[in-house]
Amino acid sequence: MYESGEDYLEAILVLQLKHGFVRSVDVANHLHVSKPSVSRAMSILKEDGYIWFDLGNMIKLTEKGQSKAEDVYGRHRLLTKFLEKITGVSEEQAEENACRVEHDIDADIVKGIADWMEKNK
Repeated sequence: MYESGEDYLEAILVLQLKHGFVRSVDVANHLHVSKPSVSRAMSILKEDGYIWFDLGNMIKLTEKGQSKAEDVYGRHRLLTKFLEKITGVSEEQAEENACRVEHDIDADIVKGIADWMEKNK
């Protein structure tokens, strides 16, 4: 999956947790992208089995989509906290950097960071 697909899944999960429902316009506003961009991305995510649409055209994550979104969002939150803790930067700056790193970091590095964070609470 490409970075942009992960960003869309993460956005859907965050919006679902925040509002309980997700519309394409919400995703566009959250990611600061155009509605046609969201439409294209949703079409690809649906085709790949990550999302589906209910009768009200609300976006729903499939089990596969939920799992992937939770993985990406978990890395994002872990990296944000880690960067804040070790560098002392603001949450906003840590979050911006975590968003860029979360897509390329190896699983064993994520596990190492999680272990370090657990030991250094």
